[in-house]
Amino acid sequence: MCGIIGFCGYLDAKEELIKGLAELEYRGYDSAGIACYTDRGIEVIKSVGKVEGLKNKLPAKLESSCGIGHTRWATHGGVSEVNAHPHRSGNVTLIHNGIIENYHELAKELEGMGKIPVSQTDTEIAAMLLDSLYESNQGNVLETLRGAVERLEGAYAFCIMFADQKDVIYCIRKGSPLVCCSSEEGSIVASDMVALLRYSKEYFVLPEFQVAKVTKNTITVMDLDGTVVSPVMLSVHWDMSAAQKNGFKHYMLKEIHEQPEAIRRTLAPRMKKGNYLLPDFTEDGITDEVFKNTNRVVITACGTAMHAGMAGKILMEKLLRIPVQVEIASEFRYADPILDENTLVILVSQSGETADTLAALRLAREKGAKTLSIVNVKGSSIARESDYVLYTHAGPEIAVASTKAYTAQLTAFYLLAFRFAYVIGKRNEQEISYYMKGLDEVGALMEKVLEQKDKMKELSKRLTPAQDLFFIGRSLDYALACEGSIKLKEITYIHSEAYAAGELKHGTLSLVTGGVPVIALATQSDVFAKMISNVKEVRARGAMVILITKEDNDAVIENTIFDERLMIPAGDDIFAPFTAAIILQLLAYYTSSYRGLDVDQPRNLAKSVTVE
Repeated sequence: MCGIIGFCGYLDAKEELIKGLAELEYRGYDSAGIACYTDRGIEVIKSVGKVEGLKNKLPAKLESSCGIGHTRWATHGGVSEVNAHPHRSGNVTLIHNGIIENYHELAKELEGMGKIPVSQTDTEIAAMLLDSLYESNQGNVLETLRGAVERLEGAYAFCIMFADQKDVIYCIRKGSPLVCCSSEEGSIVASDMVALLRYSKEYFVLPEFQVAKVTKNTITVMDLDGTVVSPVMLSVHWDMSAAQKNGFKHYMLKEIHEQPEAIRRTLAPRMKKGNYLLPDFTEDGITDEVFKNTNRVVITACGTAMHAGMAGKILMEKLLRIPVQVEIASEFRYADPILDENTLVILVSQSGETADTLAALRLAREKGAKTLSIVNVKGSSIARESDYVLYTHAGPEIAVASTKAYTAQLTAFYLLAFRFAYVIGKRNEQEISYYMKGLDEVGALMEKVLEQKDKMKELSKRLTPAQDLFFIGRSLDYALACEGSIKLKEITYIHSEAYAAGELKHGTLSLVTGGVPVIALATQSDVFAKMISNVKEVRARGAMVILITKEDNDAVIENTIFDERLMIPAGDDIFAPFTAAIILQLLAYYTSSYRGLDVDQPRNLAKSVTVE
């Protein structure tokens, strides 16, 4: 979603705001702007396009030590300077992440008071409401914010500047995230901790409905009644270099290469070594009672995280022999799901702020289910509100297309499945130890696949002109096919679909014609013969087949059934998604690069979807 930065301190505010917005560019945006306190009052500068364009518009004499900045994805109103943030109304200048759902009603009410917006945005309506309340409350900020909270419906993270309170920023949020830190340079607030790393590794997440008063020397957090509260401080365990390209052409390519280490970091604190190697969640506070009293699992997530959940479902049902279902988070709460105290709901989100997943979490808790979240960001909303949290340790993921977050989420699911199976007696110590050793070796196997990247690079040239492309697979391969397809379509803009290979005859085969690329995953031994039969079906219709198998399948595959073959290292079938994922990610990456597209920031997409 959009990016927020606020700075109040001892440096040139406009320079700090531009740096912060540049660090948040990965979130996706189409316009940008800043507002700064100056001796002439609050000055606002906005621009359509990239942050660099905004930087070029800044007047050299804009002297300020306090201001706010924003990168916007158009939602209400098109892409224009007038719709870009910050928005100003009377005494109020603000930036906003989120969506005000009742802005139409508020706009009509404000129009009756003679207040007419100049933009088409819900954000300007919020600024107008705040200005009206500020005036009626005679400049009392807390009364103003309390009134706004009562009136506003939807999600919001606000950074607000009042014209008569120089060098002070007020922040409040509901749903959309805000993080804050203090340093020798001043006080900083942002929508993402990546923008804080230049200043400090210590930060806090502003709790919902609490107010942060940001000045040069302090950040005071208080309830809406004025009671000062102490926020929970968190620490980042990686430095700024982890959020930089470090010699790679794109963040996505860097993050693909970081996956072996991300998996090792996710595994390390959960590896209990003794006579047998068992998963251990002691540091996570996840007790065995969670598993003992569970007779059903529901996994809910969006996009790539949901695809990790699909693999998790297959593995869990195989090992646990209890029902596991996967639900799209955006549909979950509208389906009136059947949940009870014996249901474990697993929620998956890289950011921990995904709006639909957060709503699913809250519904699950209302219905009495146990909730366990798999997230990458400490202190995020989903992490804070879940009964249990299993943090992945993937580090910052900057590219919009998720890679290392996905395989770290897979790792978390495998750990949960192994511990769960052991606790309920479906697998013994020796069996779990075998699985854990296999999981421990995944990083090294992924590194072997990365050594073949030049082959994927060359093959991607054949995909570059495609208009349509299909992925097919069965079992775990189908779950991975779904992920490979979304990865390709989101950064190459090629129409791509994933299908369970057994469904080809039920409609899909009519779309397979001469030259259409089909990427076929055949890594699962129990369905291998059937999968090869499906490959022959698409080959017979003239498809250009790229076959992905394990090395030890070599003797049973005819060279005539594929155009290109890519191989992953031999090993237990259940670990194939990790190594095969590398191949699919690299194919998508190089195809996008050959098409001359913005790999890290694909059109119309944002890294973290914090509104519905």
